[in-house]
Amino acid sequence: MDAPASRLVCWGCGAAPDRGDPYPFRCPQAGIGDVDHVLVRVLDHELVEFPDGPAGDDSPFLRYRGLLHSQHRATAGGLGDDEVAEIVVRLDESVARVAGGGFRVTPFGRDDTLSRELGFSASGGVWLKDETHNVAGSHKGRHLMGVLLHLEVAERLGLADPAHRPDLAIASCGNAALAAAVVARAADRRLRVFVPVEADLVVLGALRDLGADVVTCARTPGTGGDPAYLRLQTELSAGALPFTCQGNENGLVIEGGETLGYEIVSDLRSASIELDHLVVQVGGGALASACLQALDEAAELGALAHRPHVHTVQTTGGHPLERAYTRVRAALPESPGRAEIDAALHHAAAHRSAFMWPWEEEPRSIATGILDDETYDWRAVVHGMLTTGGRPLVVTEEQLGRAHALGRAAGYCVDPTGSSGLAGLLELIADGTVGPDARVGVLFTGVERSP
Repeated sequence: MDAPASRLVCWGCGAAPDRGDPYPFRCPQAGIGDVDHVLVRVLDHELVEFPDGPAGDDSPFLRYRGLLHSQHRATAGGLGDDEVAEIVVRLDESVARVAGGGFRVTPFGRDDTLSRELGFSASGGVWLKDETHNVAGSHKGRHLMGVLLHLEVAERLGLADPAHRPDLAIASCGNAALAAAVVARAADRRLRVFVPVEADLVVLGALRDLGADVVTCARTPGTGGDPAYLRLQTELSAGALPFTCQGNENGLVIEGGETLGYEIVSDLRSASIELDHLVVQVGGGALASACLQALDEAAELGALAHRPHVHTVQTTGGHPLERAYTRVRAALPESPGRAEIDAALHHAAAHRSAFMWPWEEEPRSIATGILDDETYDWRAVVHGMLTTGGRPLVVTEEQLGRAHALGRAAGYCVDPTGSSGLAGLLELIADGTVGPDARVGVLFTGVERSP
């Protein structure tokens, strides 16, 4: 069923899902060997185009549908572009009925207040992408909407039976769970949510109001890893579908998030400017992976002349991505080429446990949303940092607190997780990486629900 314009392939082993599989979310070889099995959507750049301008619509899933695998799969199955657009519009309208608004392009531009406060010149500054007013108050809904489009296309093509839908399942500490609950409710699909014991009570109440089945998961002494994620794996083994933001469990969760990166590219093109740096906070890694893939694709399609240095942010309370990056980087020469980076990451993906494993202690921070015990999409993110000249940043609680205060003072109702990318920028300024003339992109990714 795959159209030539896109295909799915496992980065770790090269396997591909069956063309008739209605749920091609995980590598068919997943669980075999010490391999990082993660499906990646690969575009044929000769057969797709980056949209020129706003395409007459402020819905990202309409504007950029020509880059999405769900559209290519639908086309291969005989559906026309109008039919795909109808699916997008119907689902978005349903999301709007549940959440009070559907998916729309979010603002991205220079924030004069933050730029002035941080000492940037008139030519430099902070370019901010504000996701706090997106569906369910964060960027997470983008990821899940992308997955939902695949589910709906599978039913429209007759690959899946709408009368016998498997349950959906997600592991999350907050924003992703709430976004999943909104999107699942909009599509009339059953959802089980696995959360840690410290999950926000406001979020838990909202999840139950949306009809989600919420399961609280406590840590077991002597057992490493996120208990909610471990419980999710059990649920998936029993037949549930991964409606979650861990890319290793659902590789197609990345491309919905890519709409955020596509929007950044479109706005940069419209303003005829380039970013020098982009700072992205990382928990499980899906957001950073999506941004990096979107930038790569835009560059390949001629829509982006220069990729910024992409840096990632984790906390001193837990930084498994920085640990993996350091191990990969140690095996490379001082100025590695693309082939050397690819080879090093191929080796790392084939020996996952030597590079990525659960953080030994329970991670703690005010930025609760980036405290994943593992960075599930680590390989793609490490690769992106190496190829763009970025690096992992480990920030302190003091930096996180200052960034949160700056964001609130600038008028954004952002939570400490959502503003943690700004904490990374504080670190880059402090160590001299970023000077006053630099243009730096930062993402505010989550609304503050419980001040």
